[in-house]
Amino acid sequence: MKRMLTMSALLLAASAAVASPSAYEAMPDDPGAVVARAKGDGTTDDSAALQQAIDRAANQGQGGVVFLPSGRYRITRSILIPLAVRVYGVGPTRPVFVLAPNTPGFQKGVANMVIFTGGDQYSVGKVPMPVPSAVPADGPPVRDANSSTFYSALSNVDFEIGDGNPAAAAVRMHTAQHSNLSHIDFHIGSGLAGVYQVGNIAYNLRFHGGRYGILSEKTSPAWQFTLLDSTFDGQRDAAIREHEAGLTLVNTDIRNTPVGVEINRGYGDWLWGKDVRFENVSKAAVIVSNENNVYTQVGFENATARNVPTFVRFRDSGKTLAGAGRDYKVTEFTYGLTLKQLGEPGQFASNYKTAAFTAAAPDQRALRLLPPSSQWASVRRFGAKGDGVTDDTAALQKAIDSSRVVYLPLGFYVVNDTIRLKADSVIVGLHPGLTQLLLPNGSPAYQGVGAPKALLESARGGDAIVSGIGLATGEVNQRAVGVLWRAGERSLVDDVRIQGGHGTRLYDGSRNDPYRKDAKFDTTAHWDRQYPSIWVTDNGGGTFSGIWSPSGYAQAGFYVTNTKTPGHVYELSAEHHVRAEIVLDNVENWEFLAPQTEEEVRDGADAVSLEIRNSRNLLFANYHAYRVTRSIKPMPAAALITNSSNIRFRNVHVNGESGFSTCDDNGCTTFLRASKYPYENAIRDVTNKIDVREREFAVLDYPGTQKKAPAPLGKVEKLESGFFSIAGAAVDANGKLYFVDRHWRRIYSWARDEGLVVVRDAPLDPVNLAIDHSGNVMVLSSFGPQASVYAFKPGAPATDVTMIEPTPVAARAGAQVAVPVNFWQNGEFRDQLNFDTYEFTTLAEMFARDVALPKAQQYVSPDGSLVLPAYRVLRQGAADHLGYRWSDTLNTHGFVSAPVGQRVVFTNGSENRTFSGMVGAAGGITDLKQVADRGGESAAVDRAGNVYVANGQVFVYGPDGKQRGRIDVPERPLQLIFGGADRRTLFILTHHALYATRVQ
Repeated sequence: MKRMLTMSALLLAASAAVASPSAYEAMPDDPGAVVARAKGDGTTDDSAALQQAIDRAANQGQGGVVFLPSGRYRITRSILIPLAVRVYGVGPTRPVFVLAPNTPGFQKGVANMVIFTGGDQYSVGKVPMPVPSAVPADGPPVRDANSSTFYSALSNVDFEIGDGNPAAAAVRMHTAQHSNLSHIDFHIGSGLAGVYQVGNIAYNLRFHGGRYGILSEKTSPAWQFTLLDSTFDGQRDAAIREHEAGLTLVNTDIRNTPVGVEINRGYGDWLWGKDVRFENVSKAAVIVSNENNVYTQVGFENATARNVPTFVRFRDSGKTLAGAGRDYKVTEFTYGLTLKQLGEPGQFASNYKTAAFTAAAPDQRALRLLPPSSQWASVRRFGAKGDGVTDDTAALQKAIDSSRVVYLPLGFYVVNDTIRLKADSVIVGLHPGLTQLLLPNGSPAYQGVGAPKALLESARGGDAIVSGIGLATGEVNQRAVGVLWRAGERSLVDDVRIQGGHGTRLYDGSRNDPYRKDAKFDTTAHWDRQYPSIWVTDNGGGTFSGIWSPSGYAQAGFYVTNTKTPGHVYELSAEHHVRAEIVLDNVENWEFLAPQTEEEVRDGADAVSLEIRNSRNLLFANYHAYRVTRSIKPMPAAALITNSSNIRFRNVHVNGESGFSTCDDNGCTTFLRASKYPYENAIRDVTNKIDVREREFAVLDYPGTQKKAPAPLGKVEKLESGFFSIAGAAVDANGKLYFVDRHWRRIYSWARDEGLVVVRDAPLDPVNLAIDHSGNVMVLSSFGPQASVYAFKPGAPATDVTMIEPTPVAARAGAQVAVPVNFWQNGEFRDQLNFDTYEFTTLAEMFARDVALPKAQQYVSPDGSLVLPAYRVLRQGAADHLGYRWSDTLNTHGFVSAPVGQRVVFTNGSENRTFSGMVGAAGGITDLKQVADRGGESAAVDRAGNVYVANGQVFVYGPDGKQRGRIDVPERPLQLIFGGADRRTLFILTHHALYATRVQ
């Protein structure tokens, strides 16, 4: 053992000789922080002492800060960083986590040295999916970080992995907003990876050796992951291997490795790189998988390659894009669904432009480094209390006026007037959840009608920095602006959280409830009654990184007006506003890389993700526009553009699905659910009244010169309109159409000779319909913990309702089995890596597995001719009928049915493909065969075997799987179903109208 440790010490000492400088060479003055006390001699096992210090900072889920002094900390088990805990290495040299050679538990599968953990996100009690990479493997179950793991961070701590630990990965970081890794050197050696599973943002990371630098799947909230100012060197297989991580690379070096970025077999990603440099990459700079699929969106801008013979290798087709000589520049590369103009479906294409290599200019960091911590002047020296009660306005302003660099220790600093920065001011905090500038409700200077008044305001021009703090403008301060920014292009706003919305921590340890109503106060009455949270104007600009702006009390989360000064926005999260998340008006020369928005069901029901007015020369790359699965109201478009030009969209993802974990007596399960109410379109040109129906695409150049949409293909007839949102249709034996307007809980019928008829109008929460041979209408209702099914006979009194209870599955000769016409299944949020082979289960494999699962029970129609398998229902919220319900049968736009052993056609939205499959008695669908390379809301088949797919428009495929035509509909088609007496009428249900077309 002594010899092993000696060899390890020599190895690690050699690594330490080239260690990067400490980012925090002096410990900040912060009485609220926990200081870790361990040996740090490189030989003593410090695991227990480190964990004890980190656990002290957990503060029952409130989180805190841990300072880890310089030293070499040997660990033998996974160190767990709880929710909202931030660990900072401090001292003249970076502290190092050391894994000695042949440490037990790090030889097989994946074994993490450090794991970010999360809270019980959905109050399920048990750990639904214990982290499989925790050491020891037989220890207590470890709850993974998840989509509500905020504020966690690890900074200025290096890792060194000794020989004989082939499964070792330094960090598992499966976190959500306001989490980061920074200033870390990973000396991986013969280990597996520096980071296994990623989340949110990381910067100034250096990966040396290892099989991979980063190995990852989708992030836990499905937001993007952004990596800035980092280096990969000497990985044995690939610098980065991943899928669906929304990988965004800026100012990154990848060298001396076979592959730069490898997208896993069977998967796509929203991959964007800017100023990425490849050197001595022998096989390919990039490996693209899952070709000709909308979820594969890849782009690079201003990349350089030296001794990189192949820039892109396409895994499926074997196609390659060769380098232009030994050394060359890639001015632009894009691959994916490419839109030539608005109002027209995209086509898959690649664009590869090279130029002669020129000597690279000195690296321009995406993020400026903070001044040395020895220069930080604590506001405590100027009398600031940070106790959430004392007015600290004067003390804070005095600190800023007296010192260039000001440090805010953990605390809640009450202010009642604008805090004004000097042109070169630097404001530093280390925890934006627990270091807040707090404007109390009713602060006199912020009341009434008047010009905007900032909580924090920059000087005009200059290069000010604000980092690591939260800003809370309260609820009743109508003139408030969180940040009013007029600083110049070199300025920086980093790691800043706008408080006041969901998850806001208050000074007394409680949480803000944006929906609170009681006898004294109605929080919702103050939504959308303040100026924007972050407002950049008057030729302001700069870099904005790791910003989270979710306060619904503001009119927008991120607002830019009247500026031509360049702006660079990285990993912006703007959420939960009533009208708009991101707004640009009279703006030029800005780029948004990995912006993400989210609209909640109540506060965001009418909100748009992005508004662009009177602006030009903009770039949006890896843009995600999400509406929560609970959404119940249609919205026409994610982005609205008015009177603007020269806007480039790269890698656009407009979605409305998510995952959910739950536990019961049968164990724990992760469900996947898809909303019926994502944004209907990605973009709407308001000026020219043209929509972009594609919700997933890689390339759109918007010049602003197109005045009208292309002429529509096909011909449709509008039958009825004025609905809130219709779906769930079925036809009876005579071809009469029945459908549901769920919002109004009405069931309608339509026939050519009868027109529109209200068939039922009862508050029974109907969702989807199916009709048996005798004409009984089976209704799937969201009412009840596991939903409900009832039946009625059209024409019978409205008081006649037959409840159908689920019964065990049994063979029923000749009966039709009804299954969903569209699914969302891709197994996200659970590790898909096979720890023996290091291969990932593909989307197609997971989907085939999941839809083949038989159901234990079924609902049988009154005449026994139709059965509806009882899919498991996920419940969120109230246990009574008021809670939200999801299942494959509730989420689908309708049913498709066939006898056991026959095939049905249906779509999988997570693959955007359409399949046929064999129906089983228990609802399992097997023997899947792709029938169309598009998939979306639904599909239908005519008598000739042609397949009609609703995916922005109606696409028509022949029995050979080749597209034969298209039918353009004035609104986005959702459900397709054949009816009429001869079954040649294709009914097309949109949210607000019913259309039809005759098929000959």
